Amino acid sequence: MTVTIPFTKASGAGNDFVLLNAMGGPPVADYPRLARAVCDRHFGIGGDGLLVLAPGRNADFLMLYYNADGSTGGMCGNGGRCIARFAYMEGVAGRHQKFEALGYTYEADVGESGAVRLKMKDPSGLRTDLRLDGGKGEPLEGTFIDTGAPHLVIFVEDLDHMDVGGVGKALRYHQAFAPGGTNVNFVSDLSGSTIRIRTYERGVESETLACGTGSVASALIAARRNELKSPVRVNVQSGEVLLVHFTAGGDSWHDIALEGSAHILFHGTMFYDADSSILRWMP
Repeated sequence: MTVTIPFTKASGAGNDFVLLNAMGGPPVADYPRLARAVCDRHFGIGGDGLLVLAPGRNADFLMLYYNADGSTGGMCGNGGRCIARFAYMEGVAGRHQKFEALGYTYEADVGESGAVRLKMKDPSGLRTDLRLDGGKGEPLEGTFIDTGAPHLVIFVEDLDHMDVGGVGKALRYHQAFAPGGTNVNFVSDLSGSTIRIRTYERGVESETLACGTGSVASALIAARRNELKSPVRVNVQSGEVLLVHFTAGGDSWHDIALEGSAHILFHGTMFYDADSSILRWMP
């Protein structure tokens, strides 16, 4: 049976998502299967993930997030900023809003210029001075932190020629982060409180043009390493800049916010065959 589903495509600093408004009820029973179909860049709409706007219990709405491979298990910072703008445009929430995701309540402010600022949860699980085999000979030194999703942060000198796909994949599945694995961020220092990152994202299983929770992780570890002041400017692979605001206290951080662009790109209608889990042309 083919189901007709309205959708919206959005981009948060280069992280792109397919968004559904399910405030009136779920359009399909199996979101993971739908995510794999719609995020396919050859036979689907294409995206790093699927975002579903659903009714919340104690907030304006609930955000459901599925990676491109249909998996779940971590917050998506850029996705959170995109769904905040989507909720505002759909009339579900105002410019200042609260939404639930993974048992936590986030706050977002939707600006008029296209930027969205998202208040993030405090990080946890800091592990320093890790030495890991990335499959290229010499061990790599890294730091692990969970900013709503697990992240490994590695500082490198030549970011342009870094094998993000190969090394990122090896470290993503490293036994040190079993069983769930980790996202992997390669970071270089720029002048002042500015860094540049490239990120290998689990669930997408590839380098992405931006990663919100990865930008937060990298900014906080860079601030710890180089005594950087808030906000840290994070140059992501898309060429855009994300701002990470925070209050630091030793090896802990509070009042964290992620700020950057969140643009609605286009609206459309998909024709989804729920039985075969593929998208079809209009009958």
